[in-house]
Amino acid sequence: MRVFGIQDDGAFTEYGHVSFEVEHEEKTLEDWLESNPDGILEDSGVLVIGRQVRTNLGGFIDLLGVDRAGDTVVVELKRDRSPRDTIAQSLEYASFVERLGAGQLEGVLRSYMNDELASLAEYHREHFQLGDAAVAFNKDQRIVVIGQRITPEIRQTAAFLCSKGARVTCVEFTFFRSQEGSRLMSQETVVGEESRRPVQVSSESQPSVTEEKFLGSCDENGRAVFSRMLELSREKSLPIHWGSKGFSMNVDLDGNHVAFCYGYPPNSVYKQCFYAALRDARTIGKTAIPEEVVQELEEQVRRTGLFIPAGQSLKCPIERRLTDTEVDALLAWCEAVVEAIREHGLR
Repeated sequence: MRVFGIQDDGAFTEYGHVSFEVEHEEKTLEDWLESNPDGILEDSGVLVIGRQVRTNLGGFIDLLGVDRAGDTVVVELKRDRSPRDTIAQSLEYASFVERLGAGQLEGVLRSYMNDELASLAEYHREHFQLGDAAVAFNKDQRIVVIGQRITPEIRQTAAFLCSKGARVTCVEFTFFRSQEGSRLMSQETVVGEESRRPVQVSSESQPSVTEEKFLGSCDENGRAVFSRMLELSREKSLPIHWGSKGFSMNVDLDGNHVAFCYGYPPNSVYKQCFYAALRDARTIGKTAIPEEVVQELEEQVRRTGLFIPAGQSLKCPIERRLTDTEVDALLAWCEAVVEAIREHGLR
C-alpha cells in the first residue's frame, strides 16, 4: 500500500513504509495504545485499567482494559515469539483474567492510577458517558493481538477460536514516514468478532504527578482551593500522596497513613473536585472513630452546601470560585477530621 500526503498546492508527498522497530522501542507502541485506547477495537472503545499486569503464572499482560459492556480486554503486542506462543500466551492471560472479580479489577485500576479511592464503576460510567446505567463487569473476555504483521498461522488460529465463540481480534499496523519527517500509522483489523480466583493482582503504575504539575493542570478556581489545602498539609504535617492525576491528604499514625480527603484536577475522570472520604474501609474506615463522631463530621461537611453524594464519599465539584468563607469551611472540616483521627487512632 502506498500512502501520500496532499500539500497546499495539490502536490503529493509519499510516505515511505518504515519498520517500526527501526526508530522505536517496543514500549513505544504500548505507550501509544495506552494514550489512544479508542484505536484498539473498531466496534468499541476501551478503558485501560492496567499495564504490565502480573498474572498468577508470572506473565505480564501488556494492557488490560474494559469495554463499554464491562467485558475485560486483554491486549497483547506481538513480538518475536512464534505464532503458537503468541496465541497460547494470549489464551493463558485471558484464562487468568476470566477469574477476576470486580473488586480485583478495581484493585488493578487503583494500582494503575496510583489512586486508592479510584472506583471502577465510576471511571467506567464517566469514560463511556453511561449516566446512571449499571454494568456487570467481566461477564466475558476479549483478546486483542496487535502487531506489524499478523502471520497466516495466527490469523487462521484466531479465526478458528472466533468460530468457537472466543472473542479474538487481530490488528495489523503499518508505520510510515515522509521525507520531511511527518509520521503516519495505519491499522487494519484482520481478524475480529465479525469474521479458583487469584488472591492479589498488581499493575505497573502511571507516573505520579508533582505539586507543580497538579496546580498547573487546575483552573484558577481549583488552584485557589488546592493551594490552601496543600499549605494546610505543610502546617499540620499531613502527608500528601500523589497519584497519576491528583492527591490524597493523610494523617500519620506511627507510620500508618490514613487518607481522609482527595483532590482531583479538571483532566481527571472525576473532574475538578474535592472528595471527603469518611466511610471508605480502605482509608478512614481503618480508624476507631465512633459512629456518632463520623455522623457529626458528615453533618459538618453537608452544612457547607458544597457537597453531593459520591458512593461512600461526598464530592465537592469546584466549578466556580469558592468564597474565602467556603474555603475556610473546607479547611476547618479537614482539621476536625485530623483531630478525630489522632484522638481515636486505628482499630
